[in-house]
Amino acid sequence: MPKFPINIFLPAAGLGERLRPVTNHLPKPLLPILGRPLIQVILEKLAAVCTGKIGINLHYKPELIRDWVKNSPYADRVAFFPEDPILGTGGALRNAESFLSSGPFIVHNSDILLNIDFSRLIEEHLASGNIATLVCHRLPHLSNVVIDRNGQVLDVENAGASRPDPSIVADKVAYTGIAVYSPEILKFLPQGVSHATVAWIAASKAGHKVRAMDFTGCYWNDVGNPVTYARGVLDALRENGETVHRSVAARCGRIEIDGYVVLEAGSEVEDGARIRNCIVMPGARVKGNHGNRILGPDYAVALTESDMQPSLHAAEKKRVSLSDPLFANYFGIRPASEGAPLTQNSEPRTQNSPYWSDAILIGLGGSDRRYFRVRNDDKTAVLMECKPDDADYERHLVYTRFFAGHTVPVPGLLSSDEGTKRALFEDLGDTSLYSYMKLPRDNGHIGEVYRRVLDILVKLHTRTMEHVDDCPLLRARIFDYDYLRWETGYFLDRFVVGLRKLELKNRPAIEEEFHRLAKKVDGFPKGIIHRDFQCQNVMVLANGIPRVIDYQGARMAPPAYDIASILWDPYHRLDDGVREQLIEYYVREMKKHSGGKFNEKTFTESLIPCRLQRHMQALGAYGFLSVAKGKKYFLKHVPEALRLLKEEAAAVKADFPVLNHLSTTLDNHIKGTSMGSHS
Repeated sequence: MPKFPINIFLPAAGLGERLRPVTNHLPKPLLPILGRPLIQVILEKLAAVCTGKIGINLHYKPELIRDWVKNSPYADRVAFFPEDPILGTGGALRNAESFLSSGPFIVHNSDILLNIDFSRLIEEHLASGNIATLVCHRLPHLSNVVIDRNGQVLDVENAGASRPDPSIVADKVAYTGIAVYSPEILKFLPQGVSHATVAWIAASKAGHKVRAMDFTGCYWNDVGNPVTYARGVLDALRENGETVHRSVAARCGRIEIDGYVVLEAGSEVEDGARIRNCIVMPGARVKGNHGNRILGPDYAVALTESDMQPSLHAAEKKRVSLSDPLFANYFGIRPASEGAPLTQNSEPRTQNSPYWSDAILIGLGGSDRRYFRVRNDDKTAVLMECKPDDADYERHLVYTRFFAGHTVPVPGLLSSDEGTKRALFEDLGDTSLYSYMKLPRDNGHIGEVYRRVLDILVKLHTRTMEHVDDCPLLRARIFDYDYLRWETGYFLDRFVVGLRKLELKNRPAIEEEFHRLAKKVDGFPKGIIHRDFQCQNVMVLANGIPRVIDYQGARMAPPAYDIASILWDPYHRLDDGVREQLIEYYVREMKKHSGGKFNEKTFTESLIPCRLQRHMQALGAYGFLSVAKGKKYFLKHVPEALRLLKEEAAAVKADFPVLNHLSTTLDNHIKGTSMGSHS
């Protein structure tokens, strides 16, 4: 990444009035985003490309900002510019003229979250001869900067308000609060209070190039009110592939959670509390039930369900008609039909009718299917939408009916529409076992919850298996040699070569070992398995009751594959002692419920081969999802999956020496890269 010897200026003096009462305790630059204050998030991006000094103006709660800088990695680079009164976006630059006049500088408002290529921005400014290069988006509701066909700024409507004038027809863009300037811009600013737009327009009229640079499509969030702050936090959470964040300096008892939950440093949630879609701020002490809130030391800011969603989910929100036959019966709405008279129980043809509902996107997984929560009063359901060519749609419905008929705890199928590849399911909430384990749990409680999870597998592997002939679609779906070889090929192509970029000089030798491994696994007795029975596919309801989802990939295979998936799970590392107890529990329960058909010796022999297969499948998936699908958050699970593979391969290195060498090479390779930081 290229670096530039230019200075940074962060306007940080604002009062944050629209964010009160949150900013009664912290100035906006110090509002936490998953443990990092806004100012740190910004400086980490800018300091990676700008090697100059850092200027920060101060007014509101300046001592808190000074204290943060003093303890930051940037302390020796920062110069402060106090203001009293606040001088505005232009006056702040003029006040720091002595600091900014030495060369080009970048200005980045300290309440903006922006994801752009800053190197490209700076290079464009330096090469263009611009006196000002403004980072802009095309957002009609905020676009008040008037430009010509070359991006030259001609005017600014309602300067400082980001409010377009609808009476003027022109090409307009929205300013993001980030710009690169040449020092000559400073002479166009008056002394005292002013707005930066004064300099833009004056410089443009004087013949200088004041250009908008279009970054439409890049992430931008102006953290100006509780909704946009919450969205910034949840966007960061989603970018990490998480629904729960708990700072190591947050305290919580045994609590129930659902939805998005953020516990910032210095917060405390008491035993027995239940929080759903909540951001718990530093200094907050929380008890009781709370939903859709920002909770602080002496405040609770109420937001809507739609507000407490990441940007992507909010953008995908839509309205659905509850009189659609897919929803009507479950929500108790009379289905719409041609010519039917309107009554109080039928639907007026308007989306403002109570017989329409918001459908809010949920889920963070790797699937291309989309799931929406539909709500009517206190009643909810989950809408599944599949693509027209989704081969799993039919299986999903058939397996749901089959598993539910044999008491496997899957979500209830409420209705379906095969023509549109949609189905309505019981709502199990948003708390996966993966999220549930993000909060502190002692080994006793962990063992209790996982025993309940294993009870699901015992039921699947015994009682349900006894009736597999009732489901021909599943009975014919064999996890055979060819599929096992597909998994190991997936690992080589998507992870070893695709992600890690290793050249396989001895591919025939590793392929021969994978041939023997597949023959070995294929030779074990087969039963019904979930096939992806990991903690993100187990939902945890109130009181730690587990339910299983994402079972449309179920196949006939050795049951040890499911045990490998859940007890050697890269998403959550179990204590070795707890794992051993859980294996003993599974064996004991299988003996009890299998009618004498369970062979402990065969199961034990199948464990390591199935674990090898499973770990390679997981690594292949992480490679595919991160590279092909752009879901980089899966990379953080790679080190644990690779550790597991290395351990298993070492245990059988006499039989699989090439795999053992490959896993060691991959592990050493990963430790020499930045990927280790994701663990």
